[in-house]
Amino acid sequence: MNRICQIYLVSLLILLVACQSSEGPVDDGSSILGTSTAVPTSTRLVPSEVAVTESENLVTADPVPEATATVLPSPTIELGATITLTTAPTSEPIRDISLDEIVSGLIKPTFLTNAGDRRLFVSEQAGRILILDGNDILPVPFLDIVDRVGSDSLEQGLLSIAFHPNYPDDERFFVNYTDRSASTVVSSFRVSQEDQNRAIASSEQLLLKITQPFANHNGGQLQFGPDGYLYVGMGDGGSAGDPLNSGQDPSTLLGTILRLDVDGEVPYTIPRDNPFFGRDSVRNEIWATGLRNPWRFSFDRLSGDLYIADVGQNQWEEINFQQATSTGGENYGWNVLEGTHCFLQASCDPSEYVLPVAEYDHVEGGCSVNGGYVYRGANYPEMSGNYFFGDYCSGRIWSLFQSPGGEWTINEVLDSDLMISSFGEDSSGELYVLDHVDGIVYRVTPN
Repeated sequence: MNRICQIYLVSLLILLVACQSSEGPVDDGSSILGTSTAVPTSTRLVPSEVAVTESENLVTADPVPEATATVLPSPTIELGATITLTTAPTSEPIRDISLDEIVSGLIKPTFLTNAGDRRLFVSEQAGRILILDGNDILPVPFLDIVDRVGSDSLEQGLLSIAFHPNYPDDERFFVNYTDRSASTVVSSFRVSQEDQNRAIASSEQLLLKITQPFANHNGGQLQFGPDGYLYVGMGDGGSAGDPLNSGQDPSTLLGTILRLDVDGEVPYTIPRDNPFFGRDSVRNEIWATGLRNPWRFSFDRLSGDLYIADVGQNQWEEINFQQATSTGGENYGWNVLEGTHCFLQASCDPSEYVLPVAEYDHVEGGCSVNGGYVYRGANYPEMSGNYFFGDYCSGRIWSLFQSPGGEWTINEVLDSDLMISSFGEDSSGELYVLDHVDGIVYRVTPN
């Protein structure tokens, strides 16, 4: 079967599944980190009950004054348009890129990251983490937890990795995977002191185990923010249309981005400045709500701004933007909205939610957005300030750029034939793209 047929069949399958009813689990497109080293001193709360088994168990915290979440509507643009916002990066919008093959032979790669040195770490869906040193894959896996990972469904498996910002002084790294019972697991492991290319599989420390009602929309992203806290992306729990209303239910961890302090008491503590801290009926771990499947998100390593790529349902894929000055609590609208469009009802009030800054539809074969990074490397200054993202089914890649005057511009920079599972970033800010089907790592370069 040729490549075009593969892409067509996968796209058709995902689109058909996305349109099914909410009566059972469906797969509708694969559910996408800059690095930071600053870990500020913070006031930490040790919760009297930390949930590590079910997403419905509430954290009981010492009461404090209720936080007020400021939700500021963001303007939206379609491809090719421009709008006005606030802060300004450098350089100019880029209009054309190339992909240089770095290594092949991987088996369903899902994520790529770094540990602050020359090595690249790539997760494979079945449960292995491999090390790329230069253009070579080291023969022995960094970590092999295939015996613990469940990857029967398209969106299950070992989904991401995040090294502690103080690594190697703090030898922990964190992983997000679905286990053999299909629950989401967030755990830490330790690197061997005798061999920095080997992790200790028996060192697993459980942070969260979250029951997943369906097989899809597991989220999966882990990312340390500029504040030193661990951010966790959680999908709405799956099926079609969010039948459990997780996106608009802050009493569950589903359909959210979480913010955890992993430097306090084990397994984690909740920062006192989390937006819902102290509320009895709301999960205090939540940083943002109203998300369908934030498969990939990242922080701009220069500005600290947060970019969230949220996978859509039948029609719209979206990019959400959160400024570094945000105090959290944004509601991005799912399942009332899909992108900027009413989803559940013929009419709704989009102004009640934080709207995406960019969206695209499925007309040209798109099915599942994969968010990337703002380029901050030194090799290609002409790409600086451009945020790159792509689509799993179509292989198209775009750049999103905010000009010094505050305007956002989107350009399609490459129409590839890749099945893009993720973007990645090395320690110097260079960007990479993973092909999920062919198992290839590419480096992003200007054309």
